[in-house]
Amino acid sequence: LMKRFYCSSISEDLGCRRGEFSRKHYGSVELLISSDADGAIQRAGRFRVENGSSGENTNYTPGTWHRTDVHLENPEYHTRWYFKYFLGKVHQNYIGTDAEKNPFFLSVVLSDQNNQRIPQYHSILWRKTGTQKICLPYSPTKTLSVKSILSAMSLDKFEKSPREIFHPEIQKDLLVLEEQEGSVNFKFGVLYAKDGQLTDDEMFSNETGSESFQRFLHLLGDTITLKGWSGYRGGLDTKNDTTGTCSIYTVFQGHEIMFHVSTMLPYSRENKQQVERKRHIGNDIVTIIFQEGEESSPAFKPSMIRSHFTHIFALVRYNKQNDSYRLKIFSEESVPLFGPPLPSPPVFTNHQEFRDFVLVKLINGEKATLETPTFSQKRQRTLDMLIRSLYQDMMPDLHKVNNMLNRRSFSDVLPDSPKSTRKKEEARQAEFVRLGQALKLKTTVKGDTAANLATTSFCKKEPWESQSFCSNFPHEVVCADSWGQSLLVSTDAGILLIDDGQPSVQVFDKTLQIKQMNVLEALDLLIVRTDKGKDSRLLVFRLSAVQKDIETKQIIRSKYDCRENKLERTKGCHLYAINTHHGSELRIVVAIRNKLLLVTKKYNPRNTVSSNSLLPSPESPVEEFQYIREICLSDPPVVMTLVDGPTGDSDNMICVAYRHQFDLVNESTGESYRLHHVETNRVNFVAAIDVYEDGEAGLLLCYNYVCQYRKVYPFSGGSPLIQPSAYDFQFSWNQVPYAVVCAFPYVLAFTTDSIEIRLVVNGNLVHTAVVPELQLVASRSDIYFKASAAVSGSSDSSSKEMSSKSSPQTPTAYEKPECPLSSLEGEVLCKNLYKIPLSNLVGRSIERPLKSPLAPRVITTTTSSGIASLAVTQSLSLSRMEIKEIASRTRKELLGLLDEPIPKTESAQKQEKVPRRESDPKKGAVRSTSSDRIISSSFEGYSERRHHSTSSDPDTLANREESSPSSYPFQLISLYDEDIIDLK
Repeated sequence: LMKRFYCSSISEDLGCRRGEFSRKHYGSVELLISSDADGAIQRAGRFRVENGSSGENTNYTPGTWHRTDVHLENPEYHTRWYFKYFLGKVHQNYIGTDAEKNPFFLSVVLSDQNNQRIPQYHSILWRKTGTQKICLPYSPTKTLSVKSILSAMSLDKFEKSPREIFHPEIQKDLLVLEEQEGSVNFKFGVLYAKDGQLTDDEMFSNETGSESFQRFLHLLGDTITLKGWSGYRGGLDTKNDTTGTCSIYTVFQGHEIMFHVSTMLPYSRENKQQVERKRHIGNDIVTIIFQEGEESSPAFKPSMIRSHFTHIFALVRYNKQNDSYRLKIFSEESVPLFGPPLPSPPVFTNHQEFRDFVLVKLINGEKATLETPTFSQKRQRTLDMLIRSLYQDMMPDLHKVNNMLNRRSFSDVLPDSPKSTRKKEEARQAEFVRLGQALKLKTTVKGDTAANLATTSFCKKEPWESQSFCSNFPHEVVCADSWGQSLLVSTDAGILLIDDGQPSVQVFDKTLQIKQMNVLEALDLLIVRTDKGKDSRLLVFRLSAVQKDIETKQIIRSKYDCRENKLERTKGCHLYAINTHHGSELRIVVAIRNKLLLVTKKYNPRNTVSSNSLLPSPESPVEEFQYIREICLSDPPVVMTLVDGPTGDSDNMICVAYRHQFDLVNESTGESYRLHHVETNRVNFVAAIDVYEDGEAGLLLCYNYVCQYRKVYPFSGGSPLIQPSAYDFQFSWNQVPYAVVCAFPYVLAFTTDSIEIRLVVNGNLVHTAVVPELQLVASRSDIYFKASAAVSGSSDSSSKEMSSKSSPQTPTAYEKPECPLSSLEGEVLCKNLYKIPLSNLVGRSIERPLKSPLAPRVITTTTSSGIASLAVTQSLSLSRMEIKEIASRTRKELLGLLDEPIPKTESAQKQEKVPRRESDPKKGAVRSTSSDRIISSSFEGYSERRHHSTSSDPDTLANREESSPSSYPFQLISLYDEDIIDLK
């Protein structure tokens, strides 16, 4: 019992700051058996069943859970690189063979990143195993070679060195290779089943559907006439009506979808098996089963359908009583996990939300099915055949080309080449671009690409959209951590405490150079690592003492005022790590070169923030820490993470990264065990993130472009069970990140100019946000970053780039890429601090300390009944429902003050006076004066004007700015956009 309690407490504590990571949200595998009327078994199969009843939400109050993870995975406008970045632009293509004599193709283009003035290299490597895509930074002073790009893709040995292909026709062949990743359009089957039908012959023999089935079809899409149809036909006959006269069709986020509806396909009274209908629906990867009847009636099972091709079934039931749809998903066992997970319960009363959810689920499901062995092996054989055929066609032509041109680097022309050679090169480039643009237009018109990208996402607020936290922040940030709703930041000017809308407060001066910090509000502790080299130390402070200095505005502490806060034995440390859960004790591991120092602090309730006033503690908490042991490693660690064992007794571990490996070290014995070895020449360790899946420990190992999940099993006989598991998985980033943050269901990778957002459960790409001059600041709870632009949720820039003729092309010798003004002119531009609320990412309210160390700005309102004033801070911790309730209650109370109409003349006279409020020190409330009666009438008129106006109307904004402040004594500002209330 204690073991289970300890595990759950760890995962719950971590879940408060990262959300919950559990594959149970995506269903469990079951053996499903179908039988005939006599009870004889007909078919059986293993399917993963998703019914939304995993019980993950039973501990949360209604309204705290919001589905934020309804996204298309691996969207084409982020994954079809060759069509988006290469086609129709000057780029370079190479051909070669690896050490196993397998041919490969490499394409490289230097382009602007979504019109954000961030030039970078996009590279695609085509091999028989699939495509690999990476981004590399552009440097005007550093030459990038073909071998360096291939080395970044872990391809270092060649049978034949890469040679450039100059023929423009290569673009057609490379586009065909990219199309092997899967179709951008989809065809889904829709099978109508009456109540009590248990065999596919019965279901396929239904001539017509019910009224509820017709409404469901109308919800899915539009009814189109097949004859003469010019759009995506999904294998249906559009000339002779051999597959029916009508069908259901729709366009969803740029994808054309054709539904094969059983009741619309040809029906044959002589053929009981309805082969013509099965020929289409039986060959669809995904099929929707619309089943009539009550929940108690016999349910559909995938084993009822005789098809070796259909891998996913979506069971839909309609409830007439509450006008709702219930959804259940069956996925063949080999299909990888795909989102979005079903809500609990999986009942949808909003029909439009249900439609969007179903279409996203089905599209993601078909993409996931293509990764199963059945389809991936076929795709690999096709890709291998195409690459080998293209290699044989290209190699004879390459021998005719001048060898000097094949040795050139990534410059479009040779800088010292003769004029005749330069003119030929310019003519070749012009023909190359012309053919590419014509091919791009032809592909778009033909409908083989997602032309209208993200057509339904512009009005949707994405969970990763950022909010402005501090504008024009002029300092360089070294490290930071959140303190309540504030941010404690170490800068070049000292340590500052920043809160939204308030001036920053200096806590320490710049003599104390903090390189790493942790704010532990529950333990009333501030842990920092200062300086570097031999003078590095670990210091510990009481947060209450630091807050007292801020409130009393005493002398700002310097390096020399912190001598009593130094932890012993920590001199010369270059890194430290703490355990993410400190319910039983706080553990700190300090790295001093190749030695690990283990220090602990027992949990003491008297030292919490809530009870400091009852039992005062010494100002310095150094004596509360005790040295445990010292562990020696072979090399200094680059990354350290503490992993809590299942019992917390002699089975805690330390994950360390050094050289080319990740090791697990037992805290009690000091023994180390190999967790993962990196098979590359160069290793850039990023992070090792502790993950607790259903109470069991795991690690997300991040290095180079790779992110790998490894399950860490409990110690058995003194050693951990480190072995390959079915739970392990890995995926690759498009750029090498310098930091990785988990906010389940997402994992975010931060680079110098972008945030790449993927799903933890399968590594699928969800969104890539281009953020110029990006620097991650803090991520313990809410995510703070510094940048020159915020993160938006829409992908309109990427969609415009695909159809724009003026999109940035690869710079020629005479057109170098345009760099930001700050780098060209040497100007120092002030950047802004932004925040991504963790509650938006994980989809529910986060339980964490919300008290800000800075004095909140209290705004008071008065009521005629003498109700105590309402204190509102600029805090984003309030939910939208709470904010709406506060605003509604406040408005009603103010409107209740109006007893009788006020003449215009009297109102005008009173508006010339400034409304005054007198405070009552005894009651602690604000007493209303006679002039306060104007507030209600002014607010009512202001609300009506605000309701009929939009913030984007420039005339309205101009008139609002020119209005007299006295005419708007009460303002409800940015209620729905900023989640804050400002009452004046």
